[in-house]
Amino acid sequence: MSLIMKAKAALDLGAVNLWRVFTYRLGIKLGINPVKRLTAIIGDDDFFIPIAASARKLLPANDSWNSQHCFFGWYIKQAEDTPNWQQNCFTGKTITADQPWWHIPDFAADIGDIKTVWEASRFDWVICFMQQACAGDTAALEKCNKWLRDWINSNPAYLGPNWKCGQEASIRVMHLALAALLLQQQKLTTTALQQLIAAHLARIAPTIRYAIGQDNNHGTSEAAALFIGGSWLALYNHPDADRWQKLGRNWLENRAKCLIEHDGSFSQYSATYHRVMLDTYALAEVWRRSLSLPVFSTKLQTRLAAATLWLYNMPGVAFGDVANLGANDGARLIPLAGSDYRDCRPSVQLASALFLNKQAFAGDGIWNAPLKWLRLPSPVAGLGAPDSQQFDNGGYAVLRHNNAEALLRYPRFCFRPGQADALHLDFWLAGVNVLRDGGSYSYNSTPEMVSYFSGTASHNTAQFDNRDQMPKLSRFLFGEWLKTNYLQPLRISDSSVSFAAGYTDYKGASHKREVMLADNLLTVNDELAGFKLNAVIRWRLLPGDWVLEGNSVTNGQISLNITSESEFTLRLCEGQESRYYLQSTPLPVLELHTTEPGIFTTELFF
Repeated sequence: MSLIMKAKAALDLGAVNLWRVFTYRLGIKLGINPVKRLTAIIGDDDFFIPIAASARKLLPANDSWNSQHCFFGWYIKQAEDTPNWQQNCFTGKTITADQPWWHIPDFAADIGDIKTVWEASRFDWVICFMQQACAGDTAALEKCNKWLRDWINSNPAYLGPNWKCGQEASIRVMHLALAALLLQQQKLTTTALQQLIAAHLARIAPTIRYAIGQDNNHGTSEAAALFIGGSWLALYNHPDADRWQKLGRNWLENRAKCLIEHDGSFSQYSATYHRVMLDTYALAEVWRRSLSLPVFSTKLQTRLAAATLWLYNMPGVAFGDVANLGANDGARLIPLAGSDYRDCRPSVQLASALFLNKQAFAGDGIWNAPLKWLRLPSPVAGLGAPDSQQFDNGGYAVLRHNNAEALLRYPRFCFRPGQADALHLDFWLAGVNVLRDGGSYSYNSTPEMVSYFSGTASHNTAQFDNRDQMPKLSRFLFGEWLKTNYLQPLRISDSSVSFAAGYTDYKGASHKREVMLADNLLTVNDELAGFKLNAVIRWRLLPGDWVLEGNSVTNGQISLNITSESEFTLRLCEGQESRYYLQSTPLPVLELHTTEPGIFTTELFF
């Protein structure tokens, strides 16, 4: 890879962020970062205390950890006992917790994806058990205290994999705070729980600048944990509480200003990571209100309102799903509803009530679970049905017509792109995802799987000369970030809605895509030029029985027909999609192959 290409990527990432990461790594290596000198004492008494009998049995609850272990929102193991906290939940391989966390490599080959170890230590189960306790189940509270004691005994402070990541520590803090909110024990916190929170904040604070340097939800998560945990411990006069609380508040304000665009787009270009960010700020706001702390700035609230509307407008959300856009690590920060992992409605409803003072979804559905559990009133006014929208800061166009939705992704990269998905097109019909994105599967799988899911081949777009749209410089970094050089803004009429965008890549290949959505018809015109050998356009289809005949493919209800004056061939093959982290399932893919530039028209009839 050329030095010029790496230098350009470094400039794109920003000198300040590079300096933050460099000084963090140097401080760890030289032993001058104070995180390497930490010690902590955590008692093994009860962390949560019994509560009076409650009438909250009828509230919808998350039962995913009842008599079982649930990982990444889908992978179930039947078990009653505590998890093995150092075990890969899929393979059973373990990693010891007998060395300082900074000695553990980021991608240890012997354990596989370290997220399979971290998953149980995100404390989702704490929320499930506390919901049962609120419904009058005293055994669930005892079980939660037992598991927490086991976790502490198995994970000595600052030793082992579960202390390695500041964001993982932050998720634990936020889930413990959420549990305290459910029990209304913010001001009745046991000494052991205070010690546990303090040990985590002491781990997070010295390394937060590394998290900030990532320009993603690591920074928002760690800021929220410091703000919530610091203000919590301030109630008990902890000597570092005010400093932690102030540090967290300042970075929450900064990250909202820097990472959330005016149109609500977030730096990670991902639907599920957008939800993580939104839930993080929602929890910080609920916590702030519970302690009557000073309000956040108007700018923060404005950006969060826009971010709420962004997720509300994504295809599939109103039906309990969401476009499989961008990376996804299985995180769900506020797991209060018993809904599917991919259902964003509870998060959108909560954020809408907090930051817009409006209902996103009417009626008494599962989407109201967070409001009910957190004792928040439901606003009277509603947002109204989502319409066609262009989010130009982030590079998204959402087209809606009758019961059909289309999402076109175009390059507006102010932050590092996580996937080579320029001009990807998602299509939804009455809540069914007909043309589908690939997801991310895993951050530490085989090189082939990592390359496939982050690369161009797992998206509904054009691929030139058997390469990705951008060169991969490292596991999480592409070079030569694409820029939109052709744009026709959203045009809406009574009979149709249309949008067009295009780019030219670093080797001179160009792609212009025009999308029009009308009655029972989606039309896509792809203009391809500048490639040397060949080009492929892929349409990743809803799983089912599709038949290819001539230039058309159909499943009996939906058909795609492709025409062009240029020569091309079609083939129907098998691809993969990952709707949940570390889950991969097959789906049919229609591939158009050509060696000639030209305009290729796809018509989808429904």
